[in-house]
Amino acid sequence: MKTIINSPKAPAPVGPYNHSVLANGTLYMSGQIAINHAEGKLITDTIEAETHQVMKNIGYILDEAGMTYENIVKCSVFVSDMEMYGRINDVYASYFNDDTAPARELVEVANLPKYVNVEISCIAIK
Repeated sequence: MKTIINSPKAPAPVGPYNHSVLANGTLYMSGQIAINHAEGKLITDTIEAETHQVMKNIGYILDEAGMTYENIVKCSVFVSDMEMYGRINDVYASYFNDDTAPARELVEVANLPKYVNVEISCIAIK
């Protein structure tokens, strides 16, 4: 059995998918990019602002599922330029406690949806 979980605070999916699927206590979240749902605007002024918006969108979906960032066990981070690693990492790290930070990979890719600089997906458990 699976439950579809979408948040009205996060931007609508840009394709045929949902924000997340909850199955057997595990939340599988689709990749999030830096669209500010309230303004309907892509946030790409700085990589820090972009990463914060991505993490906020993840937070909205977690909240809708009754979870927090502490429930995340795994993140996949996709970036358009590895030179931004440190700046992205600084923002990303601010959302987690060092003792409970999730497992993660961060990889550079040729392109991302809407030509953003960072996309993050995650898995969380209740």
